[in-house]
Amino acid sequence: MLKAIAVLFAATVVFGQTAPSAPAAQLGALAPANIAKPRPKPPFDLTGTWQHALSRENPFRFTPPAGTDLKLTPAAQVHYDAAKKAAAAGKAYHDDIGACWPAGMPIIMTRVWPIAMVQNPTSIFMISGFMNSVRIIYLDGRKHTDPDVVVRSFNGESIGHWESDTLVIDTRNFVDDHHWIDTGIPASDELRIIERIKMAEVDKSGGKALDIEYTLTDPKTFSGEWKMTKRFKRMDDTDINEASCLPDLNEHMPSTKAGTNVR
Repeated sequence: MLKAIAVLFAATVVFGQTAPSAPAAQLGALAPANIAKPRPKPPFDLTGTWQHALSRENPFRFTPPAGTDLKLTPAAQVHYDAAKKAAAAGKAYHDDIGACWPAGMPIIMTRVWPIAMVQNPTSIFMISGFMNSVRIIYLDGRKHTDPDVVVRSFNGESIGHWESDTLVIDTRNFVDDHHWIDTGIPASDELRIIERIKMAEVDKSGGKALDIEYTLTDPKTFSGEWKMTKRFKRMDDTDINEASCLPDLNEHMPSTKAGTNVR
């Protein structure tokens, strides 16, 4: 052993090399030293409370727009067909949200609850009015975590960067249990969501809205990619309060009862 160590030391001396140092640890998004690093000024600040602006032209669903082929995999098609059958019978299919499972991405973005967004140079924190579900979009140049060691979640791991006047967010590393893209359409651990966010002026007074273009891929659930754009309106008279989803508080919801929930 001592001989081997001596040989290794000699080799480093001969070639004028030293043992490589360990890579620097990633600073936390809220570390003052990270926030203080020089960065270009972002084109807009999302800080505020926003809500999906539901309309016929701006539906909350994440199934492909009318006329688009679903192209589901056989395993996903089983769920989709069962959900349609349950709906025809007046029942809910796997209403996991009603049973207090997290809504998860992308559903959490467009349901009836507003979302508070707090932006700083290294990250954007999104807190939903539903269960106070949290998304963190990292803007400090980090990469996605190795999929073999990442802790997967319902909202995934979101890494963002700026392209001109657009914020581009790449979200992956999702859980695949009790997680749905939409009713009857399961999300797998290969779901990937690209969001392209732009600020839009919606009236002559300078009122602002967000347009978010979603591109979804999930080879375990469907082939190709699904694209859709959702609009969000600013809610300056709204705050996010503490909210917990508890089964005993949701007994008034028919979809959580065994007699109407198909599982």
